[in-house]
Amino acid sequence: MTYSERARRYAEAVLSGEILACKFVKAAALRHLDDLAGCEDYSYNAAAAEKVCMFAEAMPHTKGIWARRKEKIKLEGWQIFSLCCIFGWVRKVDGLRRFRTVYFEVARKNAKSTLLSVVALYLLACDGESGAEVYSAATTRDQARIVFAAAKRMAQMEPEFRSRFGIECWKDSVAVENTDSYLKALSAEANTLDGLNPHGSLIDELHAHRTRDVWDVMETATGARSQPLIVAITTAGSNRAGICYEVRGYLVRVLNQTLLKHDGLGYKVEGDAVQDDTFFGLIYTLDDGDDWQDEAVWIKANPNLGVSVYQDDLRRQARKASAVASAQPNYLTKRMNIWVSSDSRWMDMLAWDRCGADIEIEDYKGWPCVFGMDLASKTDFAALSMLFHQDGRYALFVRLWIPDAQISESDNSQYAGWEINSHITATDGNVLDHDRLKFEIRELADEYKPSAIAYDPGFDMVIPQSLQNEGLPMIDVRPTAQNFSEPMKTFEAAVLSGKMRHARNPAYDWMVSNVIAHENRGGQFTPTKERHDAKIDGPVSTFLAFAVTAKETKSIWETRGAPV
Repeated sequence: MTYSERARRYAEAVLSGEILACKFVKAAALRHLDDLAGCEDYSYNAAAAEKVCMFAEAMPHTKGIWARRKEKIKLEGWQIFSLCCIFGWVRKVDGLRRFRTVYFEVARKNAKSTLLSVVALYLLACDGESGAEVYSAATTRDQARIVFAAAKRMAQMEPEFRSRFGIECWKDSVAVENTDSYLKALSAEANTLDGLNPHGSLIDELHAHRTRDVWDVMETATGARSQPLIVAITTAGSNRAGICYEVRGYLVRVLNQTLLKHDGLGYKVEGDAVQDDTFFGLIYTLDDGDDWQDEAVWIKANPNLGVSVYQDDLRRQARKASAVASAQPNYLTKRMNIWVSSDSRWMDMLAWDRCGADIEIEDYKGWPCVFGMDLASKTDFAALSMLFHQDGRYALFVRLWIPDAQISESDNSQYAGWEINSHITATDGNVLDHDRLKFEIRELADEYKPSAIAYDPGFDMVIPQSLQNEGLPMIDVRPTAQNFSEPMKTFEAAVLSGKMRHARNPAYDWMVSNVIAHENRGGQFTPTKERHDAKIDGPVSTFLAFAVTAKETKSIWETRGAPV
């Protein structure tokens, strides 16, 4: 079969179940087959797809047993599918490449960096671009040099390739002198990222990028190129406020477009959809409900299982992760490609994500309701949790406020997008607008009739006292282990048992993932965080709400005149 036929065969095998894959890979496969059946603006150039795959299999392995045997790269089905999609689809109007941004998410040891190195050399020498600037980009120079060094080593091992294209290998670059093209490693540590004109940007381990600087520079610097390409390959991580999770989330929305066209393929489609014909990607991970200890599903996160990923190695690490709780987050992210919270996590984020639903607060009007209010800082987030509860089931809605100045001054690049999408609300100025917060909280209380509004009396008392003077049932709950331990356990149990529903809010999700449960000598918990910038205001407001639903605290606030 030709490479294009093998790519189609891979897509068909994924959809038939012959190759076990998650819903995101199925969506990508179906998108390719749909477009082959008829696409208005794009066509499939089989010759271009054949060319890049032939090039890849002419390159040598640079590490491990295959390098010692001096073997050439042998592409697996998922790699052929990827390369054929990226380089085979072109615009009908001018024949230029369709896909401009690519996001791959796959577990460790699945030859990610090798594939990225091949793409780097192809863009440098074979893509027909004069003066091509190709960059292996990362936050640190050492990370950026991983892909660069592998590509350079491939070129050094292939004298015929160097001769055919006039390749020169220097200390810090691989160059094609007759086209004035070069491949270099580039990091955020460089003196400046200005003045770049990349034809290709290859970004390895995007989840490790603590800022969005490198990604934004690469994405916005391609205006002078006719068919630039940005390719990011990464494993899952824990920072849900970073650029990696943002790009991943966008790909999910692109793939949702295909899923929704086909009734979800039997899956629950989470979130909205977006049409973007220039964005391609694959996410190899487990589906909701999969047991990560079930060896049968490991191939979903490891498409190279049996090739560069070995069953016995995964089995050994899975046993350790099952026996040692502290080892589990690393195993889930690196080997099962599952996003988790911080290394010392409180919440099972997989369970939390499963509780997310497209619910409306009006649907719960009339349910018993309590509010929890966190006003710890005048210059940072304020949070209000509206917790509806009935027959042991819960529905949670959250409001988050932040001063407008903090959005522009914060290192968290997600704030601006969250504000645009109404996940957080900005108040004018450098500090929170107390009049606005009081007005909005009072309106919500008038609408949904909470039996209690819990707050921490150790911080700002202006709003609580004002609301109490207006007759609202304000209850002070001090953030002690005695008051917070049971609410945290109740909250967690509701999530793990599936009795919680929450209206999806990525800002609040991020805060939940930041919570670390600090256990005292008495076995009681209080919420804390690893870093100052890891906000937990939203969950703290929820703990306060749970505190006034718990039987243990009933007597505390019942005696203060609050309605039961």
